[in-house]
Order: sequence, then structure tokens, then C-alpha cells
Amino acid sequence: MYNQHLVLGEWRFKACDESEWSEARVPGTVHSDLLRNGKISDPFYGTNEHDLQWIDKKDWEYQTVFNLAEDWKRCRHIELVFDGLDTYADVYVNEQHVLSTDNMFRAWSVDIGEFIVPGKNTLRVRFRSPIAEDLPKLEKLGYPLPATNDQSELGGLGDRKVSVFARKAPYHYGWDWGPRFVTSGIWREVRLNGWSGPRLTDLFIRQDKVTAEEAKLTAVVEIESDAAWQGTLEVAADGRTWAKEVALTPGRQTLELAAELAEPKLWWCRGLGEPNRYAFTASLREGGETVSSRRVTTGLRDIRLVRQRDDAGTSFLFELNGVPVFIKGANHIPNDSFSPEVTAERYRHEIASAAESNMNMLRVWGGGIYEEEVFYELCDEYGLLVWQDFMFACSMYPGDDAFLNSVAAEAEYNVKRLRNHPCIALWCGNNEIDSAWAHFEEEGGWGWKKDYTAEQRSKIWADYEAIFHRILPEAVERWSGGIAYWPSSPLRELTGDERQHATKVTGEGDIHYWGVWHAVEPFSNYNERVGRFMSEYGFQSFPELSTVLKYATEEQLELESEVMLAHQKNGRGNQLIKEYMEQYLPVPRDFKAFLYMSQVLQAEAIQTAIEAHRRNKPYCMGTLYWQMNDCWPVASWAGMDYYGRWKALQYVVRRSFGEIMLSIDGGIEAGDGKGLGEEAKAKADTGADAGKGVVTVHLVSDRREPLHARLRLELFDFGGRSLGEHTREVTLPADAAQVVYTAPAAELLNGHDPRSVVLLATVEQENDGERVVLARRPHYFASFRDIELPSVKVTVEEMPGSGGSAFKLSTDALARQVWLHAEEEGMFTDNFFDLIPGQPVTVEFRRRGGIGSEAFVTGSPGALSISTMRDYTAQ
Repeated sequence: MYNQHLVLGEWRFKACDESEWSEARVPGTVHSDLLRNGKISDPFYGTNEHDLQWIDKKDWEYQTVFNLAEDWKRCRHIELVFDGLDTYADVYVNEQHVLSTDNMFRAWSVDIGEFIVPGKNTLRVRFRSPIAEDLPKLEKLGYPLPATNDQSELGGLGDRKVSVFARKAPYHYGWDWGPRFVTSGIWREVRLNGWSGPRLTDLFIRQDKVTAEEAKLTAVVEIESDAAWQGTLEVAADGRTWAKEVALTPGRQTLELAAELAEPKLWWCRGLGEPNRYAFTASLREGGETVSSRRVTTGLRDIRLVRQRDDAGTSFLFELNGVPVFIKGANHIPNDSFSPEVTAERYRHEIASAAESNMNMLRVWGGGIYEEEVFYELCDEYGLLVWQDFMFACSMYPGDDAFLNSVAAEAEYNVKRLRNHPCIALWCGNNEIDSAWAHFEEEGGWGWKKDYTAEQRSKIWADYEAIFHRILPEAVERWSGGIAYWPSSPLRELTGDERQHATKVTGEGDIHYWGVWHAVEPFSNYNERVGRFMSEYGFQSFPELSTVLKYATEEQLELESEVMLAHQKNGRGNQLIKEYMEQYLPVPRDFKAFLYMSQVLQAEAIQTAIEAHRRNKPYCMGTLYWQMNDCWPVASWAGMDYYGRWKALQYVVRRSFGEIMLSIDGGIEAGDGKGLGEEAKAKADTGADAGKGVVTVHLVSDRREPLHARLRLELFDFGGRSLGEHTREVTLPADAAQVVYTAPAAELLNGHDPRSVVLLATVEQENDGERVVLARRPHYFASFRDIELPSVKVTVEEMPGSGGSAFKLSTDALARQVWLHAEEEGMFTDNFFDLIPGQPVTVEFRRRGGIGSEAFVTGSPGALSISTMRDYTAQ
């Protein structure tokens, strides 16, 4: 038995039609290698994206030279392994062709023992242009397939959309938040594995039954052996060892070994308990020696998607270890257009930000990539569940044998790769395709079907069903160990008729609600359009000024400038922000103020949605807003920009996803619909009339035990003078949402001008004589654009003993949307909040750490600036 291992990391590259070689970084992409070598300008700056579309039309070549010592001869097998090749590649070892690849989403391996020699060897990878590769497929098919977000025109292809033919990250071809950079390259690790005898190639800890009393497990071990072998298979964990004698035959085989753990420490998501994990080691042993071993870490839990008929339709909820979980989270996209550029620190920053924001789930959306191992390890560590899409989104796909076989291999590889991660809660077939095509609705969907004959429609739908109703569910059923499969998001259920498609809000399935934003509906519609599980909804904003200046000059800071439009991928996006702002917020004084105000607007929208969803539990049992992050600096739906800087939205999410949440509606005069369409204006007026005059206070608790607390409602004028107070004791059952107070607005106002007062709601408890605030929420009785904001002076006092990291803020008049901006990169424990005189707020700064497991560390923010909405409002 003999084993060797070598990672191949020193590479060079060039265009195939050129002779000059340049240094390359592997893992990497052609675009990032060109940038590092000064061959192109920053792809993210200005309109440079438009000038770099030539890159995907070329073939590219990577080469490395490696030396093998004499002892590699002792290995009967030398395997070349690529964890990821993007996408169409031919591989040569010492100029002998050994492998051709056509799928970015899987690993590739080949035995190259017959082609290598002791000493110097050459490995060359030639990448064929994905555009040149796939244009003939489109021509052969004879008609185009829908691919809404494929920015083919920007890529110089006119209306020829080829993204659907490649098993490659769809967002590489552009999206309505991302640029078009169709990459090539060795995007994951390359290595040589030398081996002889038997070796363990995979270990899966299948969780047959997991309860607090016991965990019944099966270690599923995959082995490859080049000869017959007898010995012992051992599996060890938590001080226990299970073993059995085995006899191996030449070739690949799978063995199973049962194991039990009494009173296991279960893995819980955030808010329910600790994300406990166990390390399992499987070993092949002979004569007291370990011949081969493999180690995995997993968490023991029982996760189910519960869909049961009820009076309102059919439930859609996740149950973890027997406990129903209200899902709080966001949709995740790749953190970079060039994904190998994402460091472990950047991943930790995102996952830690999600945890700091009180989330318990992220959805890995289907237009990106199956994420790096570190992403899932961090979700395991932080207790974040993962809704995992397969990589298909907003398109119809071909159904030829080569494509379907590639999809099957991709599905097997990724389900098996990720199945030990306790965070995986669901496998979903695709994003939005079922509802976009809406096969069983004559006029439904996105209007795609009208462009095809009846025969073509049948063929396209049959190809869809082959992938999403056969290949993918079979892979999940066979390889995942019991994780649920959901064919498409959104979906009602597989019925084979018009009841299948989630083209409107119903009492079953999951919902993508985009009436607010795409349909220009008023924010109040978030309160009406609530489904069983809200898996997508969103609202855009710009990033902060420091981020915008990374891609634009001062002279380009104008809403409709060429650069601003190049960094707005959603058509009328910039104008939509402006129109909604005219409806809901004061007029910003200039474009820099517009950036700030856009973030406040976005936060107000999503706060309205989240509160509506949480107020409606257990009818609604999940809310995943669009989107967590960005892949480049851009105006988008993200709550955290490309550089990891928290927008106003992220702070509102942190508050709105708290274990205890207050929500207040009614008694507020909505805007008059200015800037929105006539239909939206009518809806805004209707929404205002429906809730006008009555204030309703909702209390939501995710605690597993009843809540006993005091509700305090205090009315203040903008100078901080108390104008009246109402208190009452409230009791809330475990894991519940209910109305705890209602009153006519006039009663609370008691004759005061609704445009000059604020109601502060507080839920508090007594703890050893101390008043502990569990949640607080300001409420206004007039539209924010109708409120005249006073001049304010915000005072900052450093908290003693904090080392310059904690501050108490107070004000002499109402300060709306106080924004703390730090010189150091990091986050505050609160930000973009309203400050009332006499009601100081203490915040702590957490600097972005990036060392080991410290995503955020207590520290000084450096230079600290403070501004309020008044500072950005045209007077």
C-alpha cells in the first residue's frame, strides 16, 4: 500500500492564438489572470465591462511543469484530479490527450500513470471558447430557448442566447444585478493522487433515525481497490468504535456499517440551540496498521419539509428535530463575478453577517454555483440552514442525451459532495422556471410559450420534465440520505394542471412576490400578498458613496449617467427607485443624498414585508428576501454590498429578525401615489383607507417558552416631551404571533398634530430590578415625506471601559435614520435608527476581523461620522 499527493499550483497562460505566456493563478479565471498581468483594466470600473466581451470569444491555454520523485513509481495508479474546470477543456499530459470536459459543476479525474515519467512532466489545459462551442448547438436546435437574463446583445451576439447549452454558471452570461463575464479557467484545485492497494474514496454518515434519545446511523463507505484485499473496516466517533471484517474485490465497491450513539448532542439552527457536530473517521486496517482512512464532520439532526393539508391550503414549513422553524433569511448569490477570488475570510464575513442579522437560513440560488466547501462548513458552524438550488434558473434547457447525461453526473457529484453537511435542508430543482413557462396555463407565465408551436412547446416541456421531474429527484432520492426535493421555486405542488404553477399568491407552496418593485405596487401590498413561505421578494438601493466611487468619478455621480446605467442591470431600476422615493420619502438634496435615501427606502420596503410575514405565522413559516450579497459593486437588491459593507437594509433585517419583534400598522397616512402608476396609486389609496384610524400593535416571539412582558406605548413630540403613555402586561404563547394592542389613532394622538409626534413602543421585562428592553419600534402617524424634520444635534459619548468601541448617542430633537459611518471596515450593533430626545441609544462597533474564526472583533471604528435624514433632505 502506498499513497502520494501533490497539489499543482504554479501555472502560466496565454491566448491560443498568441505566443506570449504570462503568470497565472490557479484556482482562477482568465479574466482575473489578465487583470493581474495588466492586460486589461478593472472589469468592474466604469463601463469597462462593455470593452471586455472579446475574452469569451477566444480559446485559452494553461500550462504547468511538475517534477515527480522516483518513489512515485511505487504507486500503481497516478490520478489527475480537477475539482473544477470552466468549462470546455482538453487536457494533455506530456502532449498526450487524456481528458475532455464539458461541465463546470463537477470534478474530473483520469489515471495518467502511463503518460508520466520520473522527473519533469508537462500538463496543459486548453479551454475552448464557450461561445464558439455552443453557437452550433443553437443552430442545430433550430429555434432559440428562453433565457431572460442572458445579456447576449452586450456580448455581441445579438439575440443568440447560448447560456442554456453550457453546464456553466448562468450568471456568467449576465443577470439583472450582475455583469456579463463569460469566464474560462481552472476554477478549483488541481492535484495528483498516487495510490496502490485499497483506498477510501468517500464516507457518508447516513442518519437513519435521529432523536434526543438515540442516533441510528449507517456509515456508507466507498472503496476502490486494485486487488483483492481482506482486513477490517473501522468507524470511530465520540470515543466509540464500530468495526467489521471485510473482503474486497478489485474495482469500486460500497460497504455499510451500522452505528448508534445514545443521547446525541443534536445540531440545531440559530435560535433553537447549539450547532453541535461530530467527527467520524473510517479506516481500513490490516495487521494493526491503517491502510487508508477518511474523515468527515457532520451534525446529527432530523430535518423535514412538512407539507400537510389544512383549512388554508397546504403547509410549507421546515421541522428540525421535531420543532417547526420559522425561517428567517435571504437569497445568496456568488460573492464575485470571478468566484475563485472569494477568500475564506470573505465567506466568513458573509456567513457571520447572516448570523449577526439573526438569520437561520440562506438559499443558494440556482443561477450561480454550487458553493465552495468552506461556505457549507461555515453554515454548519454558525447554525444556518441551506436551501440548495440546482444550478438552473429563468431559462428552458435542451434535452439531448449528452446534456441530460451531463446533468445526471453533475447532480450525483454535488448531492454526494454536500450530503454530510447538516445545514442542507432542501434540494430545489430550479429557480422560477415552472412559473415562467406555466405549461398548463394558456396565457400564464412570462409570455414565453407564445413564441413556439404546439409541437415545440411539448418538446421543451418534455425536456424540462426529464431534468426536474426525473433526473434530479432520482439523484436526491438515491444519494442525499432523506433530504426533501422541491422541483421549482416557486411552486404550488406537482398536479399536472394549472394548479401546479405559483403564478399568484395562494395558500400552498412557496411564493416569489415581486408586485412591489417589478409591478410598481405600493409597499402596503406586502401586507396583503402573504403566502405559506415567501422565498423571494426584494427592493433595490444603491451602495454607499465610498463603494460607488470605486467604479465612478465625481463627475459621473448622476442618476442617468452612462456609468450609473452600466451599474444598474434592471432596466428602469434607477427610475423605479426615484419614483418610489417620490412616493414615500423626502426629496434628497443631491445625488449623494439620493444614495443614502435609496438605502432608507429599501429598508422601509423590506421591513414592511418581513413584519407582514412574521405576523402571519404559523400560516406563513418562512421569509427569504432577495438578496444577501453582490457579485460586483452595483445598485441592486443586496443588503450588503460587494465590499461587505452593510446597507441600511442589513440593520433593519437584524432588528426585524430578532427573537422578539414588535410591529405596528394603521393610523398612518400613506402617500398619494405620486410617481407610481395609476393602478399602484389606486392600490395605495385603498391600502391607506383600509387601515386608517386604527393602530394595531403586533408582538411576535420565536422563543420556545411563553413570553410574559410589559408593553409600553409612549407618545413624544419631536423635542422629546412625553405627551402620554399607555402600558399593559402581555402574555404570548411559545413561538407565536398575535395582536397585543389596538386603539384608534385619535385616542393615541389625543389632539396632537400627527405630523409632529412619534409613538415609541417598547416590550420590556424586569430582571433583578433592572428594566430589560426586548424590542422597540417607533411609529409615525404621517407619511415620512410629509413630516417636517427638525434641525438636530446628535451627541456621542464614548462608553467608559469600552476601549473606544462603544458609544451612547443622544439628541436634542428627533433624529430620523441616524447613520454611523466608520473609517474601519465592520458593523455596528445598530445603525440607521431613529433617535428620540431623552431616549439614548448605545451601540458597539465590531471591526471586520478576518483572522481564524473571528469574523468580527471588538475594536475602535477609527474616524466616526454621524448623519441623519435631515442632512440629506432638500430644505
